[in-house]
Amino acid sequence: MAAEAQAESETRPGATLRASSVSRSFEGVRALGGVTLELRRGEIVGLIGPNGAGKSTLVNVLSGFDRPDQGTVALGERDITRWSPHRRGRNGLARTFQHSRSFRDLSVRENVEVSALGVGAAPREATRRADALMAQLGLDRYAGVPAAALSHGDERRLGVARALATEPSFVLMDEPAAGLPEAEIPEFAAVVRSVSSEHGAGVLLIDHNMALIMELCDRIHVLDQGVTLAEGTPVEIRSNLDVAAAYLGERPVVDG
Repeated sequence: MAAEAQAESETRPGATLRASSVSRSFEGVRALGGVTLELRRGEIVGLIGPNGAGKSTLVNVLSGFDRPDQGTVALGERDITRWSPHRRGRNGLARTFQHSRSFRDLSVRENVEVSALGVGAAPREATRRADALMAQLGLDRYAGVPAAALSHGDERRLGVARALATEPSFVLMDEPAAGLPEAEIPEFAAVVRSVSSEHGAGVLLIDHNMALIMELCDRIHVLDQGVTLAEGTPVEIRSNLDVAAAYLGERPVVDG
């Protein structure tokens, strides 16, 4: 297993994560219908849409927690549609979840270390990553605290730390700012931005905080009823009438 992990890490596929014509239905109800989305390393792409639009289903398909009925997922030129989440993780694809998946009886430090160890890091390197990420995310004061004792907002930070501990090429963030106090949003935005600018990873960001999405994202992809409604820059999405009607309200969003 260690040799396999090392071989895969040395040949991590490339600079894009792409879902091509992905469809998924559950008991006859369409969750996704022919969605294509591409994420490049070093950019932040927002994924937005009404509740039930298919956002989490698409993230599950991209990360390997679900498989499409039709369509493919690729890392670079390599088809990874049937890869497990763990194999995708070893090849540079990480994600956070809407609900905490931390090891609740382990300390914050141990949670971050386990994520690094899971992708083949040596124990000393896992500790180094944990120390750096806890400091970056303001979790160092909770290093020895069980994950179960964290506040909702700090659980979100721990989820990001665990994702970054794998040193990913791509990070899929499913509502990472949910539960954070408004005063902490700017600091958290800086952390998300650093994932792209300092770590060189591509970030797919789902969040209902539209100010955060508009500020952080290079591009925005809008889903509605399982299909792509629009995609473009924040300026283009802000002025899109279809998006305004389906998600942002009855009229285009304008700067106040």
